[in-house]
Amino acid sequence: MEQLYHKPVLLDESIKGLAIRSDGVYVDATYGGGGHSKAILDKLSSKGKLYAFDQDEYSQKNMIDDYRFKFIDSNFKFLNKFLKHHDIEEVDGILADFGVSSYQLNNPERGFSYRFNGPLDMRMNKFQKFSASDIINKYSKEELSNLFKDYGELRNYKQLAAVIGVRRSIAPINTTEQLRNSVTSIISDRFLNKTLSKIFQALRIEVNQELECIKEFLIQSSRALVPGGRLVCISYHSLEDRLVKRFILNGKFNEEPIKDFYGNKNVPLKKIGGVKTPMINEIENNIRSRSAKLRIAQKIKN
Repeated sequence: MEQLYHKPVLLDESIKGLAIRSDGVYVDATYGGGGHSKAILDKLSSKGKLYAFDQDEYSQKNMIDDYRFKFIDSNFKFLNKFLKHHDIEEVDGILADFGVSSYQLNNPERGFSYRFNGPLDMRMNKFQKFSASDIINKYSKEELSNLFKDYGELRNYKQLAAVIGVRRSIAPINTTEQLRNSVTSIISDRFLNKTLSKIFQALRIEVNQELECIKEFLIQSSRALVPGGRLVCISYHSLEDRLVKRFILNGKFNEEPIKDFYGNKNVPLKKIGGVKTPMINEIENNIRSRSAKLRIAQKIKN
């Protein structure tokens, strides 16, 4: 298996969190380089099964050859559709790592990082037509402003949208370097990398509709799990983690939970333990793990 992606983050904690049954059925919703999948398979007997999802065609270069393993070339928002297609009614555990892989970030042609010059792309699914270039060149200044505010959590969102508007009126912004050069004049050196990172984060989220996909995934996961089954989610920024946390606690994303006559929450999941973060030695060996947060939930038995 080629190491094109990244070291699996919080590997031991996520496998422990799944509480794997050797003959169970499991889902790796974000296959990537297959690190988490391989660790799950190591815990399964000959009767166990693992279904892995990934919409990025390059993930298939890391395919595992194992009769217990089935790869599904699709976004995890279609979890229930494809499980039903494979005659799977319920699963014992689901794992999702919402991070962008090192391979994606380090490949200039993908356009995910401001550190390399390449096309302003950012599509997880390269068959999708809509790219980051479309956002930068076609969104109104108000739409860009809201994007940087909501998905980048940037304070100078109006300034950023305005300066991009001026720059694209001269010539289209089609590369990561052009985008970077268009905004550096209004960002102090002290905050340059952090601000650029948030700009690219906002664009990536919008291109791939990441938060909407995570919402749909969480709802479907709660339905797909067998009572007592585990859900393990690894998030990398507050927008992702907030969705996971709220859904586990309330079964919803913005509203108060539904309660019964006695005031008890009517939610599908219950929290298992507290939030887990990488140890210092993992961060030293894998810098991309530094912002990771892992949450575990279990489907409530009726």
